[in-house]
Amino acid sequence: MADKRSVTVLGATGSIGLSTLDVIRRHPDRFEVQALTAGSRARELAALCREFLPEVAVMADPLAAEELSGLLVDCPEIRVLSGEEGLCEVAAGAGSDTVMSAIVGAAGLAPTLAAVRAGKRVLLANKEALVMSGQLLMDAVTECGAELLPIDSEHNAIFQCLPADKVRDPEAAGIKRILLTASGGPFRELSARALRDVTPSQACAHPNWSMGRKISVDSATLMNKGLELIEACWLFNTSPETVEVHVHPESIIHSMVEYADGSVLAQLGSPDMRTPIANGLAWPERIDAGVPSLDLFAIGRFHFERPDLDRFPCLRLAAEAFARGGTAPAVLNAANEVAVGAFLDGGLCFADIPVIIERTMLAVDVTPADSFDIIFAKDAEARAVAREQVHRLAV
Repeated sequence: MADKRSVTVLGATGSIGLSTLDVIRRHPDRFEVQALTAGSRARELAALCREFLPEVAVMADPLAAEELSGLLVDCPEIRVLSGEEGLCEVAAGAGSDTVMSAIVGAAGLAPTLAAVRAGKRVLLANKEALVMSGQLLMDAVTECGAELLPIDSEHNAIFQCLPADKVRDPEAAGIKRILLTASGGPFRELSARALRDVTPSQACAHPNWSMGRKISVDSATLMNKGLELIEACWLFNTSPETVEVHVHPESIIHSMVEYADGSVLAQLGSPDMRTPIANGLAWPERIDAGVPSLDLFAIGRFHFERPDLDRFPCLRLAAEAFARGGTAPAVLNAANEVAVGAFLDGGLCFADIPVIIERTMLAVDVTPADSFDIIFAKDAEARAVAREQVHRLAV
């Protein structure tokens, strides 16, 4: 058995973070928790701290950090930090060798980069970090000797279907196509008119997966698949022309890889994020993830269909952003986060999410993504423009 791994969980109170801790809980002989972080859910993080006894706990919100300190007053051995500085400190800290990057959105880029620069095994569940920084992040992985393992179920499936020594060399691996599956979300059969009446509660009720609110909306608009298209291109060193999206409502085949000889390898499993999490934590070994065995007799049939880019243009917008290159994917991501936030707050129609994104992409100049400072600046600029576009649409 491999040596015991020490894990930092960024975003511990979210869906991915809790699933990660569930896998760790099942294998106390293999894993220990070094640090836990959360955004503002101090009481939830306090309960996790009492169970897993990390050395450090971080709240992104400074006021929540004060609350956490009060809740853990009888646990003086747990240091409490706050803000992005605290997140980056624990991500890069020498006490852990593995970092689960599960902070939602652009907020996850800085701590993910800190973990990469520290040469950690980084389990990437935060697709936005790679969407925004692309080549810069992949170069940092190589230069710093980090290990980047994909945790999104689709990218982890592709990873499992590739030769371990040719993950970044599709030509040498003999890859013809990557078949990226999508559930289609809860509205794949709704008309364009009906999409205008979708509520936040409906958009967050995914038919197969238990996810956070933001990613649930992204799944419903197909932006999640657009971000995953960009992520796949960077992870596996390929182009959008090689990646084909297949809507697969059952969410059992998590993705496939077609080889030059006509073989198609697929990774199947129940729609449970503990499977790819366990794969990343224990790789190259396999461990029990607590996931029930797949009953193919009960499933009976698999269905596939092409994505409808007219009703769900976010997938098209993501492909266009990747094709433009430079800071365009960062602009796309920033506009999407603002638009989704406005929809969840009741200030934007569901069908207008791609409208805000497209208007922002047209309004913000694309520049070469030559540094992380440029990416962060362009992210801020795009958010300001997107907020103004939301305001104009609401007037």
